[in-house]
Amino acid sequence: MKCPFCGHPETQVVETRVGDDGVFIRRRRRCGGCDKRFTTYERPEVSFPAVVKKDGRRIEYDRSKLQGSFNLALRKRPVSTEQVDSAIERIEEKLLNLGQREVLSSRIGELVMRELKKLDKVAYVRFASVYRSFEDIDEFRALVDEVRK
Repeated sequence: MKCPFCGHPETQVVETRVGDDGVFIRRRRRCGGCDKRFTTYERPEVSFPAVVKKDGRRIEYDRSKLQGSFNLALRKRPVSTEQVDSAIERIEEKLLNLGQREVLSSRIGELVMRELKKLDKVAYVRFASVYRSFEDIDEFRALVDEVRK
């Protein structure tokens, strides 16, 4: 691997560790030219199913969109980034285990709601109120009553 500092083509692996969740491998490397150290991460390359939107368009799965949905729903809520990352990983695992080439965006939305319900009830209500496009206060009240139980 090329050194990101000097471009030297030879680097030596000094230390290798498996990530906490076992999903990636972290390697500390030392450059043979400038002797600086840097870290690289190895993750398996997987192919997620295409996402089919409500209007029929097909788009590539984008983890950052999922992350953005969680961040918006959990804004100013006491939930750690590690908990959010774990929830996203569980969703991605379910998407991969479906074994399908396409998945409806509504299916992903339901998976997000399920994870948010476990993490934080307020965030769940926030997300659900937007996701389900409530037309009146009775629908919203029913959701809140469901969460209270």
